[in-house]
Amino acid sequence: MTETPHGGHGRPPTRGERWARLRGSPLFPAAVLVLIIAAAAGLFAGSYTYSMADPTPRAIPAAVVGAYEGERGQAFLDGMDEALNASVRVRAYDSLAEARLAVEEQEVFAVFEVRDGGRAVVVDVSGASGASVAQVLAEAAPAAGREAGVAVTVRDVKPLQPGDPRGLAVFYVSLAAVIIGFVGAIQLSVHARELDPLERIAVTVAYALLGGFAIAAAVDWLLGALALPFVESWLILALTMFASGMVFTMFNTLIGRWAMLPTWGLMVLLGNPSSGGAVSWPLLPSPLGTIGKWLPPGASVSAQHTAVYFPGHQHAFPFLVLGGWALVSCAVFWTWRHRHPGGRGHHAAHAAD
Repeated sequence: MTETPHGGHGRPPTRGERWARLRGSPLFPAAVLVLIIAAAAGLFAGSYTYSMADPTPRAIPAAVVGAYEGERGQAFLDGMDEALNASVRVRAYDSLAEARLAVEEQEVFAVFEVRDGGRAVVVDVSGASGASVAQVLAEAAPAAGREAGVAVTVRDVKPLQPGDPRGLAVFYVSLAAVIIGFVGAIQLSVHARELDPLERIAVTVAYALLGGFAIAAAVDWLLGALALPFVESWLILALTMFASGMVFTMFNTLIGRWAMLPTWGLMVLLGNPSSGGAVSWPLLPSPLGTIGKWLPPGASVSAQHTAVYFPGHQHAFPFLVLGGWALVSCAVFWTWRHRHPGGRGHHAAHAAD
């Protein structure tokens, strides 16, 4: 004899109940992570390929001095413009000294000095300003000179250091500071959850200072890849690590366990490819070249690059960007610190007490 199901036990589960059961399963977050990791892999490869695989000149500022308005001088400039897809932005200077100062201030990437009434042009590139841009200019100039009937000489007046022949060392040290900065904050959230807000900020400062010192020491003292202005480089790396760590802490406060997603997107998917470290800003897609300067990786690369290769010509803007991100992140964390998943809470006493 078959029993007839009765009551709630015999009722098939509703859609809401099935969804609640699925959400409560340990397989649900695992399935979500599978999708997120797959998407992140594609976005990671796509963002770096889009920005770095095929660098194309877009807006290269260059200085020009001498008789550039003559027929041959103008023909050479027109040839450069044509060879580089109308990307050369020429600025006239009254003297070679003023043009060289513009290179030091990183306002221009090269100097075109027109000599002998336009019969010769000396092209002074600056490898330290951007190795990829210097290479593009050095390759285009002789061809433009032949077309214009002008003798061209190319010189690198601001070469890279011997241990950094492709100009990537600054990018790598900044990349290390950015990634270790937020990975350190992630580890604090896992292994030191009970830190109070002030303690969490203080420990972030501590590992940023020690980590920045370790990076600078490894690159300069141990490997000899870069001769760093040690204290300045160390503090730039420390500020980068602190800002990166506090950005994760801010997102961890706002959205909890999914904080890695916006941190990774901001710092790695968007920030590092647009930083100008691997490919100079004039060769990046225009939106990336603009956005990158306002993000911690780009600000770190800019400040470190100037400290290493253009001492005495440091700019305030990169430090304002790094300091701004650190300050905003700390302010958000402190304001909503009660939402942060860590900290030592004051639990109610047991009833027996």
